[in-house]
Amino acid sequence: MSEGTMQLRAQRDQRDPQAKRAKRLTRVLVGAAAVPVMLVAAGCSSDSGSDDGKEKAAEESAASRTASPSPTVRPAAFGKLPEPCSVVSKKTLKDLVPKGDSGKEGASNDTATRAGCSWDSLDDNGVKGSQFRWLSVSMLRFESDVTRGEGDKLAHDYYLKQLKDAQSAEGAKSVKTAPVSGTGDEASLVRYDLKKKEGAFKQQTVVTRVENVVVTVDFNGAGLAGDKTPDADDLAKDAQKAAKEAVAAVAKANGAAAGGGTSSGAPSPSKSSSGQPSKSSSTSSSTAPAKDS
Repeated sequence: MSEGTMQLRAQRDQRDPQAKRAKRLTRVLVGAAAVPVMLVAAGCSSDSGSDDGKEKAAEESAASRTASPSPTVRPAAFGKLPEPCSVVSKKTLKDLVPKGDSGKEGASNDTATRAGCSWDSLDDNGVKGSQFRWLSVSMLRFESDVTRGEGDKLAHDYYLKQLKDAQSAEGAKSVKTAPVSGTGDEASLVRYDLKKKEGAFKQQTVVTRVENVVVTVDFNGAGLAGDKTPDADDLAKDAQKAAKEAVAAVAKANGAAAGGGTSSGAPSPSKSSSGQPSKSSSTSSSTAPAKDS
């Protein structure tokens, strides 16, 4: 290799590193310049998508509101209950519980929803024995609820439950159930015999529904200390009379007339539904213990 050739190669080797550094610097500057352009483009794209997403969500929400309106339920007909110890007239009380004092109001934390009153009478005839009577009126009102349903339908279900409870009272013998007409929207009479240590009781229970209120009337009687047992048919008529007066009092308290037909559309119980006993003793206390004669 000649001296001239060696000198040319040395010059190229000196220039090459500088050229390479210049090329690398050029690429870095070009890349750095391109980054802001990409960021601006990405920012524009992101903003555009966000606006589109908000508009789409708003349209879907509006469509959903239009397609699925808020659920509603028909308001209950009756919004309150009458004073429980005044639902039966004084004349009727005189006939049913002649020796009874003023009624005893049942405990309730909401008398507009649940209320009741009871009376008892002991007609002591000395050595001839005595006659015992016990009368109770209880009322339960149901509000319409979006999740549970309309008030009169809820009352109808409770009406059926009360019937089954009365039919399956503990110790009840010769249980009979019969429909009662002209009292509320639906009504039934449950009657049975109940033997207790004080004597033989004749129990009468009238369960009736008027709109969204269920009224239960319990009436029983017994001849004590040798006195004769009262006539069950007479007691049944008296219980139905008290029930009719209680239903009228409920309607009057709400500014309505007491009707005898189904006005709310709730289904009436079939014979099979009202005739099947239920294992419940909730009404076993409907026969109050007789006082000692």
